Amino acid sequence: MDYREAFAISATGMNFEKQRLDAAAANLANMHATTGPDGARYRPLRVVAATPSTSFAAAFGQQSPGVAALGVHGVRLELVDSPPRMVHDPGHPHADANGMVAFPGVDHVSEMVTLNSALRSYQANVVAMNAAKAMALKALEIGSGK
Repeated sequence: MDYREAFAISATGMNFEKQRLDAAAANLANMHATTGPDGARYRPLRVVAATPSTSFAAAFGQQSPGVAALGVHGVRLELVDSPPRMVHDPGHPHADANGMVAFPGVDHVSEMVTLNSALRSYQANVVAMNAAKAMALKALEIGSGK
C-alpha cells in the first residue's frame, strides 16, 4: 500500500465522520421544533455507509484493489421514522386538546453519544493521516541519503 492509499482511506473516513457530526447537530438543533417551514414535524437524520465491497485480503495488500476501492463509500443520509416524543405542555401554542405537544423523536442521549463517537473517530483518522505523512517524510529522508 502506498501513502496515497493511506491518505485516501483517512480522507473518506474523515468525510464520513463529518457527515455524522452534521446530522447529529441538526437533530439536536431541531429536537424542540414542533413544525418545520413546510408545516411537517422534523424527522431525525442518520448517516449510513455501505458495506465494503473489497475482501479482507484485497484491503490488506495480497491483492491490489486500487485506491478507489478503499475507505468509506456509499455514504447516504436517511430520514428516521421515529414516533414523536409527546410532552404535556397545555400552554404551548401547538398543544392538542389534551395539552400534549408532539416533538420530533430525537433521543438527546443517543445523539450526544453519536457526536462523541464521530468526533473521536474523526480524530483517529487525523492521527492515521499524520502518521502516514510522517512515514512518507521519513522515507524521503532515508532515500535522500542524509
